[in-house]
Amino acid sequence: MSDHIVTSYDEDLKELASKISEMGGRAERLVEDSIKALVLMDMAGAAEAVEKDVIINSMDQEIEEKAVLTIARRQPMAQDLREIVSALRISVDLERIADLGKNIARRTLALEGKNQPKQLVHGIEHMAELTLAQLRTILDAYTARDDMSAIAVWHKDREVDALYNSLFREFLTYMMEDPRNISFCTHLLFCAKNLERIGDHVTNIAETIYYLNTGLPLEDRQFKEDEHLDLD
Repeated sequence: MSDHIVTSYDEDLKELASKISEMGGRAERLVEDSIKALVLMDMAGAAEAVEKDVIINSMDQEIEEKAVLTIARRQPMAQDLREIVSALRISVDLERIADLGKNIARRTLALEGKNQPKQLVHGIEHMAELTLAQLRTILDAYTARDDMSAIAVWHKDREVDALYNSLFREFLTYMMEDPRNISFCTHLLFCAKNLERIGDHVTNIAETIYYLNTGLPLEDRQFKEDEHLDLD
């Protein structure tokens, strides 16, 4: 960020960036806690993860209000305007990531009392590790304004998509082999879909960082899968 004649203008932009970083960290921990609760079948941990979403929703509102107020006061142009617009975009994606993490925690609560082989959650755990790694990298890329890291994360989304498609088929196989697995596997399928959608929001953030740095859209999507197996 360039320095401005009005010092408080710089402080406004830095405050927005700081709030985004804090919100990103909270969203990351919420998803991490939700997955941990799922793997361990920790109902208390799942309930706590659900409650944490309230704080993130509040931060999203604070960022929106701060951004709108800054635009009204400063009438920003060029890079300054991109800083504010990018903060708004990323805030929306982080709020959705937190919601998807909360959904995983709620699925865990729905599994209380259902005894199933633990190997059924191993694929979800692996997918979560990959998705969370991507989320951490993109949050670091935002802090560093590193568009090259953002591009790398954007390209790696296909790995998350491929893993989701693989898990979709695996859980369907479990359900066909033993009807007693249907309820448990259905919840896990929705957890996998939530992780896949988190990956999509991480990709959105990567596109925003590229726009923030260059003023240009990141448009080449040829590498992306045209279709995904969906649970909508």
